Amino acid sequence: MRETVYIGFGSNVGDRLDFCDRAVTLLSLLPHSQVTGISLLYETEPVLDHAQPGETWFLNGVVQLDTDITPRSLLTILREIERSLGRDEENRSGPRTIDLDILFYGTRVIHEADLVVPHPRLHDRRFVLMPLNELDPLLVHPSLERTATQLLAEVKDQSEVRLLFPQPSTRYGSRPSCSPRQDL
Repeated sequence: MRETVYIGFGSNVGDRLDFCDRAVTLLSLLPHSQVTGISLLYETEPVLDHAQPGETWFLNGVVQLDTDITPRSLLTILREIERSLGRDEENRSGPRTIDLDILFYGTRVIHEADLVVPHPRLHDRRFVLMPLNELDPLLVHPSLERTATQLLAEVKDQSEVRLLFPQPSTRYGSRPSCSPRQDL
């Protein structure tokens, strides 16, 4: 049975737009899956909590994906996409060509050694909540029982997050519309 998954993506090394486009394109090619939404891109100030991502600002966004892929397999695929796009595995908390995180996997709550869903810090990060809210403002966090809109309104993170303007067009295939489906 397909479930709706939200995947955060970001890049702050090299051609950030190219890395984000390639990651989204690779996600759109996953078997047993369909990209159903892609947020606009946001330029975001690096958050210096437990990580040392460098001083270069990120491009960030969120992909909405309907998939049959299991959470564990999806994590493996995301790590492989990161590796294929040059992510430094030895310094995961440093600057990155691409970062892919499972934010939500349906309404599942998963606590395993290397897989925690919902993402444990998403409610603390404006750069995740803004594009997530754009895609599904009524999405409810299964543990916190708050909508994306409520989480965004309550976030304490004051780092700067601004809509990238003008929005670039993708060079790797078409991006599905982020607007609600209009059934005819």
